[in-house]
Amino acid sequence: MPSLRERVEKELLRVTTLRHKLHEIPELCFEEHKTADFIRGELMTLGIDFIDGIDNCETATIAHVGPATNPCIALRADIDGLPITERIDRPYRSKHDGRMHACGHDGHTATLLGTAAILKQIERDLSFCVKLIFQPAEEGGGGGERLMKAGLAEGKLGPKPEAIFGLHGWPNLPTGRVSSKAGPLLAATDQFYINLVGKGTHGAMPHTGRDPVVAAAELVSNLQQVASRDFDPTEPVVVTVGKLHGGTAVNVIPDEALIAGTARTLSEPARKLVREALERRTHGVAAANGCNADFDWRVGYPPLINDPTAFNYVVRQARHALGNNAFIPAAKPAMGGEDFSYYLKKIPGCFFLVGLQHGSEPMPQLHSDRFDFTDMALGTGMMMFLHLVQNFGSWRDPNAR
Repeated sequence: MPSLRERVEKELLRVTTLRHKLHEIPELCFEEHKTADFIRGELMTLGIDFIDGIDNCETATIAHVGPATNPCIALRADIDGLPITERIDRPYRSKHDGRMHACGHDGHTATLLGTAAILKQIERDLSFCVKLIFQPAEEGGGGGERLMKAGLAEGKLGPKPEAIFGLHGWPNLPTGRVSSKAGPLLAATDQFYINLVGKGTHGAMPHTGRDPVVAAAELVSNLQQVASRDFDPTEPVVVTVGKLHGGTAVNVIPDEALIAGTARTLSEPARKLVREALERRTHGVAAANGCNADFDWRVGYPPLINDPTAFNYVVRQARHALGNNAFIPAAKPAMGGEDFSYYLKKIPGCFFLVGLQHGSEPMPQLHSDRFDFTDMALGTGMMMFLHLVQNFGSWRDPNAR
């Protein structure tokens, strides 16, 4: 019987072709209809049963391989693209103007499709049911949250999973390598919107008004003190103002100014504290400048927190599948976000990073208009997923290795 590595090597050319086809048709949050049709067509060709969408999340596809009555392990791939114009010249470049797979979700989806094909080949030998989640709207739409609200963790969308695993291509990690960490790996992605309301007047007579632009300028600097003065210096927190709008003419003080930004934290207590600090400082600076402030806090994705047991399992399988030196521990969390975090709030699991860096030249970063998933990393991802499934018994039995 062929080994998993032999099966992956045999499938790799086909999976690479799938990835290129997916790269041509990037679609945005909850609009991934061509992508969903492509995924379902492949699953039908493989003879794999699937659920084609749910209420409020119709582009999701949830499949399974193996008896649904057996213990279940879930694998997830995100499928959406980004509103970015592609600037790389490839035969398979995006055919959708203004959209591209700038975060590698085409690679994630192709990896899971390739994994599905091999799982189908060895289905009779599987001791477990494998749930395959092709999730829409990771890029800000919260597709994972919608699936969880629909009962994915409770077994309302196919078999109930005992554990869940997901991956992400990582440009700063060499190909053939895998990385992750126990506990917080990625940050919460909350947003704040502040509308400062003053009193407009002529720019030559500022004393007759209340200047919200001056208040906004002061507030932007003040908000940067949240991390340095409201938090323990050893706790990671990021406050970034990404928008600052105010006024329409050089000689007119406007009535209003807008500030908007993001706050990144790694725990629920930190989320609460950063919100309170931002709101307190906003109202204080506004009052000092004779302005009023409307503070709008918009909850984003929760922090992604890996289960320690699941993390240790990923480490063992990475070394087993790829070699003793294949796993590189993540020294610290990254402050980007991921809606895989919703699954981990209810299902034990681990999110891990797969290396994309190949050669001596630096690779474009995620969300760059020049980013392209590295094809040779598809095999790494498939090997990881397959070994996580094949050795799931050692997850279920803590004494097994």
